[in-house]
Amino acid sequence: MALTRRDLIRTGIAGGAGLLLAGRLGPRGWAAAPAAKAKAVIQIWMWGGPCHIDTFDPKPAAGSDYTGPLDKPIPTNVDGLQVGELLPLLATQADKYSVIRSMTHGSNAHESASYWVQTGRKPGDRLVYPGVGSIVSLFRGYNAGYKGLIPPYVVLTGLQGRFSESGFLGPRFAPFATGGDPQQTPFAVQGVITPGVTEQRQRDRRELLHTLNTFGNALKGNSSLDAFTQSEDQAYELILGDAGKVFDLSQENAEMRERYGRNTFGQSCLAARRLVERGVPYVTINFMGWDTHKQHFQTMRQRLPWLDKGMSTLLQDLSERGLLDSTIIWWGGEFGRTPRVQWEAPWNGGRGHWGQAFSAVLAGGGFKGGHVIGSTDARGEEVKDRPVYPEDVIASIYEQLGLDLNAKLPNPDGLDIRLAPTAAEGARPVTRLTDIM
Repeated sequence: MALTRRDLIRTGIAGGAGLLLAGRLGPRGWAAAPAAKAKAVIQIWMWGGPCHIDTFDPKPAAGSDYTGPLDKPIPTNVDGLQVGELLPLLATQADKYSVIRSMTHGSNAHESASYWVQTGRKPGDRLVYPGVGSIVSLFRGYNAGYKGLIPPYVVLTGLQGRFSESGFLGPRFAPFATGGDPQQTPFAVQGVITPGVTEQRQRDRRELLHTLNTFGNALKGNSSLDAFTQSEDQAYELILGDAGKVFDLSQENAEMRERYGRNTFGQSCLAARRLVERGVPYVTINFMGWDTHKQHFQTMRQRLPWLDKGMSTLLQDLSERGLLDSTIIWWGGEFGRTPRVQWEAPWNGGRGHWGQAFSAVLAGGGFKGGHVIGSTDARGEEVKDRPVYPEDVIASIYEQLGLDLNAKLPNPDGLDIRLAPTAAEGARPVTRLTDIM
């Protein structure tokens, strides 16, 4: 159930942060984590499934039935590694990231594929497992010493909507979805920034709230209301104080904003950098528009330049600020697209879903750059060598974050569930990506 702004202010909580801020007032359930190479993750989620052939696994020799008009891949600054022709800026940053060309799971349905890629669990179990962001919120959030007012798991800008991201961990570990559009001024973050409402008006509203709070006024000094008062103070610190200013992209100079690209994705990348700079451990950029059943190549010519500019600048900017070594960039979607272009009606040059073989990209946070893991066949239809499953990628991310893959996950049924899938669950053995770790 969505909370309205009035609900949030009435309870002294700003935006979706309240459920997570409440965790600061509860018991601490987990011990400090071991030393880690990475402190944060920025996940670039390609909602709908990006085409591997047009991005990081080009197949120019496959012919126009497979490449369409995008048949001229370009070299990168890493010998032997080519990328799609619409990614020239990312080509200059290839030494910072590694490409996994042999991702696979075989699912062609958005819901089940998204669930598998986000949780590392094969769909079909009676439990709904939490996604990676919620796991990081559990082990790196308020129960593990995180003290920020911005929740530890932020989604820019809308939720994926395919499944409950927090799964059996419950709403305390759900993401805070900002809403709004970061390319607009102001960036109208839900519950934090309201266009047309000045800071003075917000202060006046708070004063009015206190005036009308006859119950609270009558019980001033009552210890049972301390938690409520603390939550209200934190909420208004987000709205009026320094904490919420992380979303004010006008604080960045115009040149930096142009480098990222003046579009929703580019400015989301900039917002993500600002969030990890503030210590937020997990940020998802939900980049929509990749489910290209029709007008695929027209969409690629629009969206791939946005991806190229935003992601390449994010890599460079993090590197220049000394943050890339401690921040994982994880790029990918739920599956790839059909390698053979669907020229026939009604698709007229579209690409369908393809879970047999697709690509992912990892950078930073201890992952080596300039490597390629696995390969697909000459047409990009099947994995040729070194199949990599979603749980392999996720386990590798967890290890870079210093999380124990054998750690128990709290769940309402009291079951013995570990961070990584086990044979006891009937799962295949996890293979970590040790060659790039």
